[in-house]
Amino acid sequence: MNYSDILRNESYRFLQSDEHLGRHVILLGLAGSYSYGTNNENSDIDVRGVTLNRKSDLIGLTGFEQYVDTQTDTTIYSFMKMITLLLSCNPNTVELLGLNPEHYLYLHPLGQELIDNAHLFLSKRAIHSFGGYADAQLRRLQNALARDSYPQREKEQHIFNSVKNAMYDFRKRYEPFENGAIRLYTDKAVNPDFETEIFVDANLTHYPLRDYKNIWNEMNNIVKDYDKLGKRNRKKDDNHLNKHAMHLIRLFMMAVDILEKGEIRTYRREEQPLLLQIRGGDFQKDDGTFRDEFYELLSDYEKKLDDAAKNTVLPDEPDMNLVQEYVMSVNEKVVRDERTGCYEIS
Repeated sequence: MNYSDILRNESYRFLQSDEHLGRHVILLGLAGSYSYGTNNENSDIDVRGVTLNRKSDLIGLTGFEQYVDTQTDTTIYSFMKMITLLLSCNPNTVELLGLNPEHYLYLHPLGQELIDNAHLFLSKRAIHSFGGYADAQLRRLQNALARDSYPQREKEQHIFNSVKNAMYDFRKRYEPFENGAIRLYTDKAVNPDFETEIFVDANLTHYPLRDYKNIWNEMNNIVKDYDKLGKRNRKKDDNHLNKHAMHLIRLFMMAVDILEKGEIRTYRREEQPLLLQIRGGDFQKDDGTFRDEFYELLSDYEKKLDDAAKNTVLPDEPDMNLVQEYVMSVNEKVVRDERTGCYEIS
């Protein structure tokens, strides 16, 4: 199938008519299940892309971050917004730089240049960005299932992982604190109903009360989210549950690739049978909950991610000097009107 034919549909006419798109677009690609190789007959077409900021955005008074068309499920990021998201190893944008060639619907030379420079954005931030997304998927999954069927020790470990990922983000949004000033760990439970329990050691001095309150509230909300008991939410059907479960494992697969190999591999060719099994419900019980084999698989990938994080050769942070040189070279072409070619639907 020639996926580029999709864009000839009248519903994508905005790609040419919107002032922020048209000749400014440098990359369009498939997103979602088609890009992962996990699509089925019910899968929708999702499109993601990148468009250059206009000259007036860079040296004038206008601004633009992204274009969203809900009818076609298309999101196109401005170049500068894309760079910001890539620097944080945002999974939804990182995966756009690792598609199969046939899944790029349009690729300008500057779009290819962005793909060629993908390595500039890979860092240990992927541990927390992909881990955070995976934890969010797990919470969505668990919120739709009966919690009493999930072993307490394993649930406590997932809560711990979620809070740990949140703490990484706290350092960017609140007053910094020294490593070890807030230490989280699991140990033998004090609560008689638990086998293991999360503990915290806090040693803060002259720390803003409101920041501490917000940190505490965020950690508390994560724990409350997991601890909401009750039966399965019947509004979520099995297809959605299995899709959440599949994406949870897929996120771990991508994160391990990035950390071990410095490689963005969106299409999961080798793991496709396993992912399709999960999506098809092979790991689900008759009552809608998931079999032990799924949680064993999940624990295995959590260990793989932990090992990859400890042994990765990726830098702690991207080299901002190299990123800046690349970004300036692209934006200079915009300001000087030196880019060639334009986007057209043939």
